[in-house]
Amino acid sequence: MATSSDSPNPDDPVGYFLQDLLYHGKSERTRTAYKRVLRRFEAFLTDPDLNPAGRSVTPESATQRDCMAWIHTLRGNHAESTIATYASYLHRFYTYMTQVGAFDSNPMALVVEEMHESIDKDPMRREISVMSMREFVAGITHPLERAVVLTLLKTGMRVGEVSNLDLRDVNLADEEIRRTYTLGKRPQLDGRPDSIFVATDAVRGQVVNEEERTASNKRKRETIVPVDDELRGALICWLAIRPDVQSPAEPLFVSTSGDWGTRLTPKMVRNIVERHARDWGWYRTGGGAEENVTPHYFRHFFTTHLRDRTGDRGIVKYLRGDVASDIIDTYTHNWGDRVREVYEANIYSLV
Repeated sequence: MATSSDSPNPDDPVGYFLQDLLYHGKSERTRTAYKRVLRRFEAFLTDPDLNPAGRSVTPESATQRDCMAWIHTLRGNHAESTIATYASYLHRFYTYMTQVGAFDSNPMALVVEEMHESIDKDPMRREISVMSMREFVAGITHPLERAVVLTLLKTGMRVGEVSNLDLRDVNLADEEIRRTYTLGKRPQLDGRPDSIFVATDAVRGQVVNEEERTASNKRKRETIVPVDDELRGALICWLAIRPDVQSPAEPLFVSTSGDWGTRLTPKMVRNIVERHARDWGWYRTGGGAEENVTPHYFRHFFTTHLRDRTGDRGIVKYLRGDVASDIIDTYTHNWGDRVREVYEANIYSLV
């Protein structure tokens, strides 16, 4: 463990992590949820009668088996979706503490990987076919709402990542639109037409591109996502009527209602999806994740259908922003072209 004065406190790594969540602008609700789960895990480790080691174990010295044993204690008392959430909290804690040099490794990495395989196949989750989703999209006629929904469905982005998109993050090969807007000014988009750049630097409460952000991007790495013909068409239709905005960041998606011309917040995006899902019978007040269609469900839809079509988990994980460099290295040095080739050959049609 690192020992310098500005390194994580070896006596209370959970407390250090929770304090950093505050510094990163996480809400009190989020910090409270992390604290409840991580302290519960810590109590399990320190009780010799509960953990597999039969002795008091620190979070730093916990093994994959310790983590699996704790996850096992949750079964029977919590829904699978809740268990998955708790596991993701623990995984994030270990990932962060490894990145800052406090811990040597992340024992949750393989645990979460195996859980994702089983959770994605959960038969209790609502399953929507591509044909049914196509009918759903056809019922969305407002250019803004249609563009937002197709962006979620065609890219697998999180709701905060969609909210954080600026014009500089979107490169469209359309001369008329490019005469109106300055698009794709990110250097990462040079020579990559019809692409969206999803950054990792957007953090709630911090100023990015001259605007304070209301949401954080949660990507492990920067990602360039291809834009197919259907999404490009929806974005062009939206940009043709996009109101003037006050923000120097030039957000891609802005409100056309009460908060005219201001960046769409994650709450606004969720409201768009909820309203249309409710009209379609896919959303019920009080319904759980296995029933209600939300922006997060769209991410599940993207993952499931694209993975089934490609058989290529690595590329799907890259597009989701979940993949580390070592997985990319197992494919090809020409990674960007490989992603676009596989994506365009397999992305489902929704228009």
